[in-house]
Amino acid sequence: MEDAKNNNTHITLFKGKKIRKTIYNKEWWFVISDVVAVLTDSTQPNGYIKDMRRRDPELAKGWGQIATPLSVPTDEGMQKINCANTEGIF
Repeated sequence: MEDAKNNNTHITLFKGKKIRKTIYNKEWWFVISDVVAVLTDSTQPNGYIKDMRRRDPELAKGWGQIATPLSVPTDEGMQKINCANTEGIF
């Protein structure tokens, strides 16, 4: 893995699964769907997130304060994906 000084995006392993992360405002931000996939073993984490937001009005109401679209590398190149910092994840 490259030195953090040269590259602001990395992949973290949690329980052997990949979680993409990037540095934004001098702190690590994690791809929310990657975290949900690891914690729930869901094959469709975006659907899982959508269901959580539908079932929890407070989560839906505050989603914009938790999720921030940030540029993250994907197979198709850099894309804006919803990310959260450590506080937002927990």
